[in-house]
Amino acid sequence: MRVSEAIKCFSDYHRMNSKTNTIRNYELILGRFCSQFGEREVESLTNEEILTFLTRCTEGTKQSTKRLRYSLLSAFFNFIKSSVDPLFQNPCDTPILRKLFKEPKHNNWDILEKEVVDEMIFRTENLRNRLMLELMARGGMRVSEVLNMTPRDSEDRKIIIRDPKSGKEAEVVFIPQKVADRLKEYIREKGINHNERIFSITYPAGRAVVKKAGRLVGIKLKTHDLRRHAATYASRSGTPLEIVSKIILRHANLATTQRYLGKVSDMEAMRWIDNLHG
Repeated sequence: MRVSEAIKCFSDYHRMNSKTNTIRNYELILGRFCSQFGEREVESLTNEEILTFLTRCTEGTKQSTKRLRYSLLSAFFNFIKSSVDPLFQNPCDTPILRKLFKEPKHNNWDILEKEVVDEMIFRTENLRNRLMLELMARGGMRVSEVLNMTPRDSEDRKIIIRDPKSGKEAEVVFIPQKVADRLKEYIREKGINHNERIFSITYPAGRAVVKKAGRLVGIKLKTHDLRRHAATYASRSGTPLEIVSKIILRHANLATTQRYLGKVSDMEAMRWIDNLHG
């Protein structure tokens, strides 16, 4: 079977069974692969050719991107093995390729204490900036989601995320009543139209808002730290992991959520044991 024919079969399968973002990622890597190897027989491809191709198409990218593109190409070859030829050998499945494109090590992030986040928000006098911080720290929203919000996305305590990162048509964020009331009042006072962005600033300006808030309490703060805080605080307050994952962070699987929750110190572990057993 030619590579171009195999890619067509694989793409037809994923159009029926996969999410939009997944399909887009496959199209990116397989489109380039087909341009180079489309007329070749799949069985003729060598490990060295795969290594050269992946090295070129991942040059200058982060390890996580390298791993993703390797995994996508490997999944394509595994599809051929399982659906077309059980004797086919996946050319991605070699020790050197697995090593070069291995999963990156995940950082153990510092955990923001609730008192620090509360103080930071309290000391932020600009109402727009304060609302943005609360939506990230209380609702677990990404800064891009906050900046793209319009009044039509706000339904009392629910925020509708349209065209989310997951590839779904929409997702829902739940926020505290007090934050919802302040958001509604802000929209009314500013006279923001139904389809206008509520926070009409750029992404760099949004990051600057977060950095400035961090300086108020003497910490270096990034936008994702607030989303991570929302998950960690919920988890350590006894919220079930499924709720943290599916509702607050809106992750597709629990493994991703568990990386967000940070490392538990010995002192904290002992405190939880004392709480459980008196």
